[in-house]
Amino acid sequence: MTDREKLTIALFFSTPGTTWGGMEKHTADLAQALAKRGHRIHVIGHKRYREHFPDTVHFHSAPVNLGRRNPWLRFYLRRLVLEIVPDILHAQGNKSAQLIKTIKSKSRCIRVGTVHGSKSSHKAFQGLDSVIAVSPQIFESLDHPGRKLIFNGISPPPKRQEASEWQTLPTGVTNVVAIGRLEPVKGFETLIRAWAELTRTGTVAHLSIFGEGSLRSRLDGLIAGLELNDQVTLTGYQADLGSVYQLADLVVISSQREGFPYVLIESLLAGCPIISTPVSGPAYLLPEEALSLDWKPTSLASLLREALTNLPALKKAETAAMAFAREKLTLEHMADETERLYRDALSASNGDGK
Repeated sequence: MTDREKLTIALFFSTPGTTWGGMEKHTADLAQALAKRGHRIHVIGHKRYREHFPDTVHFHSAPVNLGRRNPWLRFYLRRLVLEIVPDILHAQGNKSAQLIKTIKSKSRCIRVGTVHGSKSSHKAFQGLDSVIAVSPQIFESLDHPGRKLIFNGISPPPKRQEASEWQTLPTGVTNVVAIGRLEPVKGFETLIRAWAELTRTGTVAHLSIFGEGSLRSRLDGLIAGLELNDQVTLTGYQADLGSVYQLADLVVISSQREGFPYVLIESLLAGCPIISTPVSGPAYLLPEEALSLDWKPTSLASLLREALTNLPALKKAETAAMAFAREKLTLEHMADETERLYRDALSASNGDGK
């Protein structure tokens, strides 16, 4: 196989269509980038996600809301793969990886899986030809001969964007921004409690949390109960946050666990200082002074206080991380590395490679 030969690639993700997060964005970005290189790209996923993919990508709706052992789901996937006849069948996440191992194809098909988050077990990925880890921590936890570390990547933001009215942050205060699904794993309840401790010390700043999810009403109640309505705003979901990063003084990640969060990449590429709980990705890339000791509200409040006291020093400490992002955390680099993995796996399968 030559580097110029175009591949038929099927990307499969099995999230149930209720949220749009990092794994979904990763799949859409990778599909579009590979399609631009002339590959024949098919995406299999929930019908609600069709609108996120361009016409250059062949989108196939599948009943992925069903359980991974559901016979109808397995039959449906087998039929799709037999129709597509992919060179590469690439699963995103544990459920998808487990499902593609049961699918037969008409010809030799390389099976690849991407691990997006820290899990207690990665057994679902055993038996695949290659496994991609999106962070060094995940990579080290994998026991697979074909493992490879490929960081998430995004298109670099424009040099300058005009802030639209709905993106404008409060004026006259220091703006801290958090972004993510309003779900327990993102730790926003901890962040709000930490913010309550921060305000008791007299720190003047405003926290804006961008996102939607099942915890919306609970977080609203917590903000009201802690009398933080003037200091914390749940802004809802926004598709384009480029100008928000430009206006923000600080970004905070409060997650309980992560793979390699897009918020981290977006902040660094925008040149915005960022602090985080000690989760995978941030723990690898950020300096010690940008990480909390643990996941307690008191620890996060202490980190926020120190960061807000001297934001220029924090930004200077993150210079190396920002340079790394410009070199390694771009969509072009992610697509390069993924395409190289595909071709290496195919060459090895055909016996004409390493």
